Amino acid sequence: MLDKKIKPKKLLDLENARHDDQREYMREIMADGVCPFCPEQIKHKYNKEPIIKETKYWILSKNHWPYAHTQLHLIAFYKEHAENLVDLDPRAGQDLFELMQWVDKQYDLPGGAIAMRFGDTDYSASSVVHVHVHIIVPNVKDPNYLDQPVRFKIGKTHK
Repeated sequence: MLDKKIKPKKLLDLENARHDDQREYMREIMADGVCPFCPEQIKHKYNKEPIIKETKYWILSKNHWPYAHTQLHLIAFYKEHAENLVDLDPRAGQDLFELMQWVDKQYDLPGGAIAMRFGDTDYSASSVVHVHVHIIVPNVKDPNYLDQPVRFKIGKTHK
């Protein structure tokens, strides 16, 4: 049986940040008490990257902290504060798929992966409790790639 859904007590999870500068940036956001992935924050304050495309349900941008060995790492943010999949409008799925098709065509992708983070950060390994989607294309020509391909973490590492 799956664990019961737990509403997160916080909007950000510093333990899941991958970089020191990311963690410091998150501390500033925590002091403001806002969700950095909500549209008003993405558009006006907390997104360090320009918005690439906006649809009815999603905002697309580059990831400011891309995973190692990627040639492209984009994030699509749901346009309303949503923490779990049940919080999404079902039409957002079709809108997301059409956005992913646009990305595929726009960037002439050779291949890659799409991964969505939602819910409790102990399970999602997310640093922000807001539904978002990663679009990742590895840089298979990176000399370090063979030793260390792109990894998408799911679940928290407990120390």
